[in-house]
Amino acid sequence: MPYAIDETHDPKLESWVESANDPETDFPIQNLPFVTFDAEDTDGPYVGTVIGNKVVLLYDLWNRGHLRSVAQTDVGPAALAFRPGATMANDICDLTHEQRSVLRRELSRLLSTIATKEERQDVGAVMVEWSSRRSHIPARTNDYTDFYASVYHATNVGSMFRPDNPLLPNYKWIPVGYHGRASSIVPSGTPIVRPHGQQAPAEDGPEARPTFAPCKMLDYELELGVVIGRGNELGRPVSITEAEDHILGLCLLNDWSARDVQKWEYQPLGPFLAKNFATTVSPCIVTMEALAPFRVPAMERPPGDPQPLPHLDSLSNRDAGGFDITLEVHLATKQMRNRGLSPVRLSKGNFRDMYWTVAQMISHHTSNGCNLQPGDLLGSGTISGPTRDSRGCLLELTWDGDPWATPPVVKPTTARTPITLPTGETRRFLEDGDEVIIKGYCQREGFRRIGFGECRGVIEPARR
Repeated sequence: MPYAIDETHDPKLESWVESANDPETDFPIQNLPFVTFDAEDTDGPYVGTVIGNKVVLLYDLWNRGHLRSVAQTDVGPAALAFRPGATMANDICDLTHEQRSVLRRELSRLLSTIATKEERQDVGAVMVEWSSRRSHIPARTNDYTDFYASVYHATNVGSMFRPDNPLLPNYKWIPVGYHGRASSIVPSGTPIVRPHGQQAPAEDGPEARPTFAPCKMLDYELELGVVIGRGNELGRPVSITEAEDHILGLCLLNDWSARDVQKWEYQPLGPFLAKNFATTVSPCIVTMEALAPFRVPAMERPPGDPQPLPHLDSLSNRDAGGFDITLEVHLATKQMRNRGLSPVRLSKGNFRDMYWTVAQMISHHTSNGCNLQPGDLLGSGTISGPTRDSRGCLLELTWDGDPWATPPVVKPTTARTPITLPTGETRRFLEDGDEVIIKGYCQREGFRRIGFGECRGVIEPARR
């Protein structure tokens, strides 16, 4: 379903919160993402909305008599109490698109320069400094599913291991996914301990046995997370035309991967220990309403590719199923930080390059009657583009092959060129002390730039 562009997206709209008017901020008044946040000297965590370098605590704002216009949509006070003490009051997830739009317009008015003196005083009294260090995962997530929705990523990886048949026959018919581990989803800034795992025997040793040791090929994966809003009943699929009404918003996601463990275990049933040790998410949920100006057509399928089956196809999905979101990955080694050097950008891609849309992921996920629940998290899969500098993980970035070149350049997995950093260090995969920083933002002429904040993690040595 398309989301309307309204007065809350007006690029001329300014806030009385001065930091929100900074052109460099990720969180102008046109954004207003949700966050779960520990405020000092409170019973938190609280659900809040971020504006500039501040967080407005919605529970306290409700107690001061505001946001009552949302009750006119039959939401009721219980759903809008935003009571503290839970990892995201999933009452917000239960709101419909129409109800969230009412809440967004009310918050926009209270935070804009048209707010009265009394309203500014009320909002200011429940506003605290924003710090990602005091944030939680953005929603109470009971289930996590990771998809494989980038045809560029799938083709690159497939070409490394199956150069004659990089894409399996089902890839262009269904959004391939697997069930991940919700308990190991961690908020941005959480240290990532290098995992142990079983690794394949040496190929040149016919009598060799697999080994169990710390991962030697640790990698990140640049992804976006889709936070489910309203769920669906068991046995009731969500149609492609209704899928987006079940999405609260998007966040940044890093699905850390142990590539050497993955190589040994992924056949026949797919990833397991190579993926379930940690998944990092950014704290802010950028809502579907905020993203309305940055919708684009779904990726145009090349001639000869099949059109999706009817339950995965709709005119609205073709015309506006994509998102124009720029995504960057930066790396800071321990030596770089010690020398005061800025992180170096490794790659820059765009979410509009995904073969499968988020609506198709939800429609496919529920097509057998599977019931999604409020707060569930879907990972997009690694977001890669058609050029080397838009690849979304080190496995691809350091690989010398290019199946998208004319003619294609396909090389074995051993053909790799390491990345050289400003310190002279090189990387094929992540080393202890490395910090990975993912950033995302939307910009379009005639609209205010909005961002997703950051998704960070530092690699710690394996434990004995």
